Parts: sequence; C-alpha cells; structure tokens
Amino acid sequence: MNILAVESSCDETSVAIVKDGKEVLSHVVLSQIDIHKVFGGVVPEIASRNHVVHMTRVFEEAINQSGLTIDDIDLVAVTQGPGLIGSLLVGINAATTFAFAHQKKIIGVNHLIGHIYAANIEHEIKFPALALLVSGGHTELLYIKDHMDIKMLGTTLDDAVGEAYDKVARTLGLSYPGGPVIDKLAVLGTETYTLPRSYLDKEAFNFSFSGLKSAVINLVHNANQRNEEIRVNDMCKSFQESVLDVLVDKTKHAAETFDVKQVILAGGVAANKGLRQRIKQEIKGKEILIPSMEYCTDNAAMIGAAAYFQFLKEGAHPNYLLGGLSTIPFEMYHKDDK
Repeated sequence: MNILAVESSCDETSVAIVKDGKEVLSHVVLSQIDIHKVFGGVVPEIASRNHVVHMTRVFEEAINQSGLTIDDIDLVAVTQGPGLIGSLLVGINAATTFAFAHQKKIIGVNHLIGHIYAANIEHEIKFPALALLVSGGHTELLYIKDHMDIKMLGTTLDDAVGEAYDKVARTLGLSYPGGPVIDKLAVLGTETYTLPRSYLDKEAFNFSFSGLKSAVINLVHNANQRNEEIRVNDMCKSFQESVLDVLVDKTKHAAETFDVKQVILAGGVAANKGLRQRIKQEIKGKEILIPSMEYCTDNAAMIGAAAYFQFLKEGAHPNYLLGGLSTIPFEMYHKDDK
C-alpha cells in the first residue's frame, strides 16, 4: 500500500510517500525555523500563510522523488490534530483536494500517534511497549498494548518540556528554538546551580515543569538585580539535568511497573542528545527505540507510517466522505485502563 501523507501541524510543511508503513519512498520537509526565529517562537498566522505558499511545490517534489505516478497512490493520510488550527487546515484542505481530484480514500491521523510510529520506520515496535513522547507542546507517557491500542499513563499538568526549554532559553538570551541550543551548551557546563526536581507523586506518571521554569527565571532576575553574572553554560547544564532526572526516572518507573518489552523515545525533544544518552544508559533490561533525527521532528513520513496500521484497524473514508476524516483521539485513552 502506497500512502501519500501530509503533515502541517505547526511550522513544517511536509509530504511523504510511505509503502506498507515502513518503506519511505520520498520524504520532503520544508522548515520555517529561520522565519520564526526573529519572533522567538512560531507565529501561527505566518506559519499557515507559508504553508499555503509552499504546499503545492512540496506535493510535487514528494511525488517526483518517489518515482511513482499518482495512479500508484492507494491512500491519502493527513495530520488532523493536535496543532495550530490554521496550519492544520492548510494541510487538511490540500490532502482532501488531492484525494477528491484523484478519487483516493483518505484518513486523518493523530499527530502524536505519528510521533510514536516514527520509531517503527527503522525498527519494529514489539508489544507491550512504553512511549515517552516529548515535544514543544506535549510531554506524555503512553502504554502501547497493540497497534493503535494506546493508553495514556500521564501527561504534563502545565508546561510541556519543549515549551520549558524555549522559555528558559529566552530568559538566558539564547536563540529559538531553545532545546537544541541548551542541549549543546549543557555539554560545556557544570551543574552548579541548585534547581528543583518536580516529581509530584513519585508513584504517578504526570509531569510538571512550570516550577522549574519559574525557578530559572527568578534566579536570573535576582542575579541581574545584584549585577551578578549568570554562567550560561552552567545554567543550561543545571536546567537540563533537572529535566532529564524527572523524565528518565518516571519512564524507568513506568517501564518496570507495566513490564514492557520496549521503551520508545519520540517527539521533537527526542532529538536531545542528553536525553537520548541517559535513556539508553539508565533503563536496563528493555529494548530502547529512538527514531533517527530526521524522524524526531515533525514530518509526514511518521504520519504515513501510522496511517498504514490505522487503516488496517478501521479502514478509511471514501472520497465522497471527505468531511468526516478519521482519527483516534487521545480523549479515548483511559489512564486507569492498562
């Protein structure tokens, strides 16, 4: 099955063609990072307008790269959410128009499920598995019983980890996006600042990073008031260690509690070298799956990978039902149901 997939949930315009949920025949990603860097974050209206400008060209390039014709496409998949509403609408309209014009079936995919299935492109997910999904807007631990049978164990109660990275980077006068910059500078620093570890209930799997973010902001503010120099590398190291301690400890606890075969690290923050290293070092007795860097950030290949298994489970809508895109929402997950 050749699946043409579209991803436009934030500021990446991406189209890919994936065969049988595994083989990536083409993969085109147009990033807007340089456009939004001057604003210190993604501006939704600018993001959606740039999707409109470039979407057709990205479609054409993905089809040309694949070596397929439009007749060879069996299914269209598109990110339906979560994400920026304007950006999502551009991708959904492009995908539904393509499906209607060429009489293809279409399926809508949850963006977060796509991040999980990014790990299945180069590896093979074995069940039961545990996913630590970390991105700019989400921090979640998910129990995966089978394909498309996913239960949420815990989520962030305030800031997502990627959001905390961006806000701390802004406080330190660093560039956007903050995650890669802090990760790079942390290697050069020493953990000399005392920052909190917010475990909440150690037996539960929820996260909270707002207090840590506030601690950094207050520390920097007080130092500025006293005309004291902030050692940026040391602050990055201290902040990152505080984040990683909580992420790794809770993931380790969940992996042992639910006796999973694999631990999957997914989402944009999965590109963090410090997190990748500590997950591999500290979680013993479990196979660790981490996508390549190109599949950690938002991309259409992961949507195509997820769409294949979703189609096998629930089918797709024919082109005359384009108004009812299919998806498996996270609201269906039950925290108390293993």
